[in-house]
Amino acid sequence: MNLTSLMRRLAWLTLFTAILSIGTTQAATAPDRSALPADISAIESKLIEWRRHLHANPELSNREFKTAKYIADHLRGLGLEVQTGIAHTGVVAVLKGGQPGPLVGLRADMDALPVTEQTDVPFASKVTDTYRGEEVGVMHACGHDTHVAILMAVAEVLVQRQVELKGSVMFIFQPAEEGAPEGEEGGAELMLKQGLFKPQTPEAVFGLHTTSSIPAGMIGVRSGPLMAASDSFDVTVHGRQTHGSRPWDGVDPITVSAQIVNALHTIVARQTDVTKAPAVVSVGAIKGGIRSNIIPDSVNMVGTIRNFDMQIRNDIHKSLERIVRNTAEAQGATVDFKIDLGYPVTVNDPSLTTQMMPTLERVFGKGRVVDPGLITGAEDFSYYALETPGVFFFLGGTPAGTDPKAAPSNHSPLFYVDESALIKGVQALVELTIDYQSQAN
Repeated sequence: MNLTSLMRRLAWLTLFTAILSIGTTQAATAPDRSALPADISAIESKLIEWRRHLHANPELSNREFKTAKYIADHLRGLGLEVQTGIAHTGVVAVLKGGQPGPLVGLRADMDALPVTEQTDVPFASKVTDTYRGEEVGVMHACGHDTHVAILMAVAEVLVQRQVELKGSVMFIFQPAEEGAPEGEEGGAELMLKQGLFKPQTPEAVFGLHTTSSIPAGMIGVRSGPLMAASDSFDVTVHGRQTHGSRPWDGVDPITVSAQIVNALHTIVARQTDVTKAPAVVSVGAIKGGIRSNIIPDSVNMVGTIRNFDMQIRNDIHKSLERIVRNTAEAQGATVDFKIDLGYPVTVNDPSLTTQMMPTLERVFGKGRVVDPGLITGAEDFSYYALETPGVFFFLGGTPAGTDPKAAPSNHSPLFYVDESALIKGVQALVELTIDYQSQAN
């Protein structure tokens, strides 16, 4: 064998050895799913314990101080570096995986509602607080206690698999999803304003919400618009007070207000392309006058706007203001008009939803992933999904044998979540994270 042939053979041997080495390294560092079901199952008792503690100790929006400490202590116990005090009480930690890859955001909301609990569970809330100057009961009547417990469990499971992770994970425990107290900022919008996604924005963000409208063991998810934008309007019609027997001596704001209400109903019925996306404009309260024989000086009305398209949202706002001002002017009245912007439309990124649907179907079973339809409720997860592709889904919580249509709804004092459903929420977020990062590498 001549020197040239020997060198050629040695080169091929070196290359072949390198290829084998790469394959061995990849196999060694690829996520090992064989132990994943056992890891997730093993944490269920802790998950239930955390949930019950949180349920028995609810706190209102922007007041989640004990909840934040409970979460932060758990995350520090896992060895994570924790940031607190974001948007008042928010808690954030980032888990750096053992391999390079994308950053994934996982979000849970922490706040409870001013609702007096009426369930008979042994861990029912007995907490009271002050809300708008009144003493109220406080209850996790929307399931945020389950969201927090689920994400605490997800953090523990993923920390155990840190070496295998092909990227990093941002755990976002967010305050004030139900809305900040009057005069305060809060929630997802404030977390982002204070730099949550700086210096690095997650490449994808996932979130879930327990609901009584879907049986336990199932989820609801859809591509595109899922939950409505929610805005409120406040209109004060100023007339001129006069005796009820001489209406011609004044300007009647009650009559003007009645005309405005009727005209507002034409915004959706006659001015909105409902084939593109549905919308709702509703007046929720009208207040004016005090005696039967006095035409008052002014009338106040407030209402809500819901829709599923951001351009339609803008068009409705313009139509509403035009109708209010022109109707009042035509009758000789003036108005104070204000729209308070609420949460944007919650949109599941179509591409990301399609990409992750096989993961959700694997976790829950193909026939147990349903389209919940458009939901006129609102969610401030929408702010995250405006910054980066997001997927938000509903985790069923109604016990077997209970008709979801008859089950107490979210925000009810009788709202109840079947705890057997929670472990599936853990599995879903864990596997969404692992699958997304593996597919990106």
